[in-house]
Amino acid sequence: MSNEIFEEDYRQLSELQHFLFCRRQWALIHVEQQWAENLKTVEGEIMHKRVHDDSQSESRGDCLIIRGMKVKSDVLCAVGICDVVEFHRDEEGITLHGRKGKWKPRPIEYKRGKPKHGLEDEVQLCGQAMCLEEMLFCKIDSGDLFYGEPHRRYEVQFTEELRTTVKNALEEMNQYYRRGYTPKVKKSPKCRNCSLNDICLPSLQETETVEEYLQRYMKAER
Repeated sequence: MSNEIFEEDYRQLSELQHFLFCRRQWALIHVEQQWAENLKTVEGEIMHKRVHDDSQSESRGDCLIIRGMKVKSDVLCAVGICDVVEFHRDEEGITLHGRKGKWKPRPIEYKRGKPKHGLEDEVQLCGQAMCLEEMLFCKIDSGDLFYGEPHRRYEVQFTEELRTTVKNALEEMNQYYRRGYTPKVKKSPKCRNCSLNDICLPSLQETETVEEYLQRYMKAER
């Protein structure tokens, strides 16, 4: 059996947030290619554009700041872009091309709104760290989530439990993606704020798929 890995086998790290928030939402976006925007998604895109539109790097004393850094892991089959990676001068760190001394990397992810009740943001950040570890041959113990409304950072420790969640989620996503499978979920209060609520139609899941519903709707409109 071939062990060749294809481009479609690599998941975007940003998919982790959708997947852990709602597996069905993830599949509608990434498997069925459905998408809808609401105020929250637009605000989130604006925040990330502001972060990535700045200069690619800058130095602040013993801290080197890299924005929009692309990362990849062949072990996780994942790719992504880190909003910010800070490299702090530290004798226990790694060497960087063109830079004197040693440096410890620390990923920073920017989010709109407030900290969430779930772990989707922490898992996405941990996935970035795991990619950086593979690329830079180092160990990263923690990073930060910056939220727009409190306008402050929250430290995230990359525990073994969090790392296992990253691995398991990426593996499960790839299984669904290869099968072209959209999971069914139970309707919950978080459906009200979902940008795909009108497309997902959670109340109809027990009777037909989204594709079947859309086909029936289009036939009725003719």
